[in-house]
Amino acid sequence: MKKKPTDPACPCGGLPPGAAYRQCCQPYLEGTAVAPDAERLMRSRYTAFTLANTAYLLSTWHSSTRPEDLALDPPNAPHGTRWLGLTVHCHERSDANHAIVEFTARFREAGKAQRMHETSRFIQEGGQWFYVDGKVEGGAAG
Repeated sequence: MKKKPTDPACPCGGLPPGAAYRQCCQPYLEGTAVAPDAERLMRSRYTAFTLANTAYLLSTWHSSTRPEDLALDPPNAPHGTRWLGLTVHCHERSDANHAIVEFTARFREAGKAQRMHETSRFIQEGGQWFYVDGKVEGGAAG
């Protein structure tokens, strides 16, 4: 499906690349669809960070590692975190219910450009994928 000129691109970069938000992550964030694999869940979580959608982030975080609360800067806060882009390096399933996704997220915080490289672990329970945790280089997991 082609994106319309008025459709904004998905913050995650799109899957397929360049897909519009409404065709990529929006159904997951709105709860009208469940991410079919760990990569799409990770991409939708990145998009949730760009939109400061804490409810989605917490609901897709595995209960064994989920924090009680999550504070995020509102989108476009003058001195807050501004998410700039996402690159997925690999997505591997170790079995039917476990996967890893390695990615780099670019962001600007307090005027300084940064990169966060993370290898995240995911688990599937009851047909739904959840973020478990991540090994991070250059930032905080989540």
